[in-house]
Amino acid sequence: MKSLPVLDIGIIIFYLLAMVLIGIYFSRKNKNAEQFTIASGKIPGWAIGLSIYATFLSSNTFLGVPGKSFGSNWNAFVFSLSMPLAAWIASRYFVPFYRRTGEVSAYTNLEKRFGPWARTYAVICFLLTQFARMGSIFFGMALSLQALTGFSMASIMIVMGICIIIYTVLGGMEAVIWTEVVQGIIKTLGAVLILWLVIREIPGGVKEVVCSQ
Repeated sequence: MKSLPVLDIGIIIFYLLAMVLIGIYFSRKNKNAEQFTIASGKIPGWAIGLSIYATFLSSNTFLGVPGKSFGSNWNAFVFSLSMPLAAWIASRYFVPFYRRTGEVSAYTNLEKRFGPWARTYAVICFLLTQFARMGSIFFGMALSLQALTGFSMASIMIVMGICIIIYTVLGGMEAVIWTEVVQGIIKTLGAVLILWLVIREIPGGVKEVVCSQ
């Protein structure tokens, strides 16, 4: 393809710079470890909810799951169906528990209850899972941008990775959450726009989508 307009490339560059600037802005507010890790507990609940929601939206959501659903089956969609139940269990039991204990992370509580081996085991398992997930997300993102811009996949992943590292390391949790709030809104509006464009191009529109066998 390699036909992405200059305006679109400019928007991507602007977005990356905006993320870095957000990290720099919030870095001035990080005076201690509590502010860096939990933003002193002052972030509103709706922002945290949007942040968690945005975390589960990625290139896999927009490219991988639809592609797999179209090519084979809807098994990958089952994970999404479990999210409301998982969110309810977490808010009903786990959030109150950690508020009572005052722990910053689950790993600290595991170490206190079962010893350092439990914390180490949980951390390693979590990191391996996230490395695999991030790898697939970066691959999907780089694959689409490479087709649109012609830049190498390696350079795309390196630039994106550097920008993400800068704003998270500088800005801490507050920068991460507010950035993901923006991402969640943009991704949701983008998904709605894509759905509307697809249905518009189908002969018969919504009626055909709903009533077709």
